Amino acid sequence: MTTALSAAHAGPATPLRSRWLILAVLCLAQLTVVLDNTVLTVAVPVLTTELDASTTDIQWMINAYALVQCGLLLTAGSAADRYGRRRMLLVGLVLFGVGSLAAGLARSGDQLIAARAGMGVGGALLVTATLAVAMQVFDGAERSRAIGIWAATSALGYAAGPPIGGIILAHLPWGAIFLVNVPIVLVCLVAGLALVPESRDPVGGRPDVGGVLLSTAGLTGVVWAIIDGPERGWTAPPVLGAAGTGVLLLAAFVVWERRTTAPMLDMHFFTDRRFVGAVTGVVLITFGSTGALFLLTQDLQFVRGYPAWEAGLRMVPFALSIVLLNLGGIATRLIRRLGVPGAIALGMVLLSAGLTLITHVRSDSYAVLLTGLLVMGFGCALANPAIVEAVMSSIPPAKAGVGAGIDGTMAEVGGSLGIAVLGAVLNARFAALAPVAVAGAGSYPAALAAAGDAERGRVTDAFSSALVTGQTAGAVAVLAGGLLAAGLLRRAERTR
Repeated sequence: MTTALSAAHAGPATPLRSRWLILAVLCLAQLTVVLDNTVLTVAVPVLTTELDASTTDIQWMINAYALVQCGLLLTAGSAADRYGRRRMLLVGLVLFGVGSLAAGLARSGDQLIAARAGMGVGGALLVTATLAVAMQVFDGAERSRAIGIWAATSALGYAAGPPIGGIILAHLPWGAIFLVNVPIVLVCLVAGLALVPESRDPVGGRPDVGGVLLSTAGLTGVVWAIIDGPERGWTAPPVLGAAGTGVLLLAAFVVWERRTTAPMLDMHFFTDRRFVGAVTGVVLITFGSTGALFLLTQDLQFVRGYPAWEAGLRMVPFALSIVLLNLGGIATRLIRRLGVPGAIALGMVLLSAGLTLITHVRSDSYAVLLTGLLVMGFGCALANPAIVEAVMSSIPPAKAGVGAGIDGTMAEVGGSLGIAVLGAVLNARFAALAPVAVAGAGSYPAALAAAGDAERGRVTDAFSSALVTGQTAGAVAVLAGGLLAAGLLRRAERTR
């Protein structure tokens, strides 16, 4: 029987070479999970044709994965602490692999949606287990660098999804987008069995079934409303019903966790100002950064005219700069020198500045876009690992899985809100500027299709101007969110 490692001794007990091999396995698993958030975007036309999928079907094919994953992150983190982080890592790999195989072999829209939901279950376990294992295997300065590399891997996955999907579709059937996950999962399974040590919360306790049900249902309702609100309308009864029910269930979750003897999320964490500042920071930073990057991809595809895979390819320098700065340890040294609040502030200032440059210095040359992306990448290389470290260092090491679940959940909620709110700013401005003849079209492609030859130029100009407004709002949100998060964390440090 495997002996569970305590949080205090897991890092030093693992040989140096093995620690970095373990991190490579964790990052490969994390990369695969994150890729599947964006890789499907380039397959929309072929899925519409081959599976006879409606617009609603396509939305669910894309969103079922993220929705299920977000709803289960807290539960997955708690399970990792309670039942073993290595065990949940392996279970997550199996579920993700089986879901990928089912998705690749799907022959109808309903089958693909169900498979994507199954992948989301495995993804929730992997997102939390990979970070929790890294927290146990590394300590000290090495832990900060490991967190930075893990966070950089996530950024690479988001940016690399569309170009990888495009390359696969250029040579293979659409199912290969998912089937390529299977050999990667097998490699991670073998390496995980051979290398990753087991660790768990030594206190354990009985399962918190009530907390699992309330948190999963509540988060799913809230996130579904955020995702579907822009499409159905924020005042649509299904959206309001899901949001209201989700909020009530989450309120019930808080009450339950305060009263149960073995809570999955200890509500006493929220009495720690550093924890509250860190969690708030995750929401604020992901709100601005994810929303802004979403608008940037709209700019690249609809205004600059790149197909989805090429737009993703042009975004790769942004992700690669994050990876290289963290792999080389540069970001870690800067974070240590500046402190976590200072690193977050500087990082988000740079991200805002890069986005402002891309938005307001329009040029047909790639040089301006590349410069802006590199500045943005430098900013994210500092801010992303700093905020993850702030969350994970503000709770006991024995609760690493719960910490990873909180970080992932708040990031998903913040990112979804950023896309929804900044997308709403974009749509409202476009509706105000668009020609009367296309009023009510609902989207730029629909407006362009409805416009006559004489109006198409005006429609394009209106959307371009709306994007400038939306991206400017995104840059302001990034800057304000980063500075507020840094201020909260600085204040918390002074009162400790």
